[in-house]
Amino acid sequence: MKVISPMKATYFKVFFLILLVLCITSCRKINPIENTLKNQAFAKNEREETEAFFFISTANISKSIISKSQIAQQKSSDVIVQELSKRIEIQENQLLDQISKLSTSKLIVITEINATHKRDLYNLIDASNNDFNNIYLNAMTEAICDQIELFETISRETNDKQILELVLRFLPEQYKLLRETERIKKRNE
Repeated sequence: MKVISPMKATYFKVFFLILLVLCITSCRKINPIENTLKNQAFAKNEREETEAFFFISTANISKSIISKSQIAQQKSSDVIVQELSKRIEIQENQLLDQISKLSTSKLIVITEINATHKRDLYNLIDASNNDFNNIYLNAMTEAICDQIELFETISRETNDKQILELVLRFLPEQYKLLRETERIKKRNE
């Protein structure tokens, strides 16, 4: 039996180690063409993220406003508040429908992500009949202001024709509802 000298054994170990490392690293490399296609498919730019945020936020605010308006129609004893809540609900349903259609065409899925409005709903449900109208009108003022702010922000940050048409269609109506809500709120004070 022939014994390998320690120097040759060390060279063989180093050689096999280098060979092993090269094989492992070459197996891990992804085809550059495949990598480029993956990056292009999943790449998002800032404009797309802004638009997606707009759709999701607007849909969540609309859902919240619709829920609050439905509660107001059932719980309010003031006919003027009931009528206002019906008009707000109709307006918000139209907006939500348009947001859903537009986001679907842009392949953006809107789900109930933000459930922060649940506390406001509980406050409305728990409110006494005397305080209900004030709580509802304050909640509507805040929600409509948030929605107007979203509309104004997206109109500055995008040049998408469909989104701008949506904003031009609904923003004046939101201001009108806000003015009417504030007028009724002042009347009730």
